[in-house]
Amino acid sequence: MLEEDLRYILALQRAKGIGDTNAKKLIAHCGSAKSVLNEKKQNIEKINGIGSYKTKHLFDKENLIEADKELKYIQQNNIEVNYFLDENYPEKLKHCVDAPILIFKDGNINFNSQPIISIVGTRKITSYGRAFCEDLIANLKEFDPIIVSGFAYGVDICAHKAAIKNKLQTIGVLAHGFEEIYPKSHKKYVSEINENGGFITDFWHNDELIRENFLKRNRIVAGISEATIVIESADKGGSLVTADIANSYNRDVFAVPGRTTDTYSKGCNDLIMRNKAAILNSANDLIEMLNWRSSEKEQKVIQKQLFVELDETEQLIYDFLLENGKELLDVISVNCKMPIHKIASILFNLEMKGVVKPLPGKVFEAI
Repeated sequence: MLEEDLRYILALQRAKGIGDTNAKKLIAHCGSAKSVLNEKKQNIEKINGIGSYKTKHLFDKENLIEADKELKYIQQNNIEVNYFLDENYPEKLKHCVDAPILIFKDGNINFNSQPIISIVGTRKITSYGRAFCEDLIANLKEFDPIIVSGFAYGVDICAHKAAIKNKLQTIGVLAHGFEEIYPKSHKKYVSEINENGGFITDFWHNDELIRENFLKRNRIVAGISEATIVIESADKGGSLVTADIANSYNRDVFAVPGRTTDTYSKGCNDLIMRNKAAILNSANDLIEMLNWRSSEKEQKVIQKQLFVELDETEQLIYDFLLENGKELLDVISVNCKMPIHKIASILFNLEMKGVVKPLPGKVFEAI
């Protein structure tokens, strides 16, 4: 990216009242951030959904002055910047409407084509949660996933440390700029994480941590990965918000079940009960649900399916899913003209035969 282009993108990102969604709308309309800021104000105001209120601070000279300062920091500290229209921007995140227009990276992060999963949960992790987190990541090692979390206490730092232990790349998503470390006690892990992945944020280097930043951070945690895993959570907490965001992005969400009497299993149990997350008993559940199979294993499954016999109603439902892809239970019922209870029973049989798999939210897909 050219220095001048980045300067104008930074200025647009800094403009009060715009935000990422509107910034993308403006760039799409004008062609570039520079064109946006060189356009006449009255023309910008006429863009659908913008108006005079949102453009109040768009052309403030201070935006470019601050952008120059940030650009200098980026250059002096070798910070990598990913623009949402560039190829090096995380692929999954590109499809999130509110994803940041810029992401700042520090460390040795290499997204490549590796699968990415996010692991979140309570800051007050129990011995049960810690053991599950460590075993899960150890048993996923052969698939070489990138482990993403929020660098907080509890489940977050447990996931980062387990990833490093298993020589997996790990990414900490920060709710502040690179000049701050939160929590301060985790400063001792920064170097090790940078060597085995690194940190990303959409905040400028001197942006301090405020409570509202966690929600912005969580959208990146949920959006960058193909699946979000909640290890432990009370009945309220940031990890449940992250799960909700992941669901809004149509991403897979998994939750680890626990005893109904355990405080930090209530949130997970509720996600499962409300069909907001698939139950996660072991790494195998994740591997199966996300289709993380080697080509050899996949070939064996395909060969096995060639000899599966389906009756007339099973064939009808299977063909419908094959043609339409992932579908809700209600949609399958309407289109196949059968009551839900009957459809559910047939889908279970198809699952047992290995030709259909269930997904979170009462969604099913032909294999």
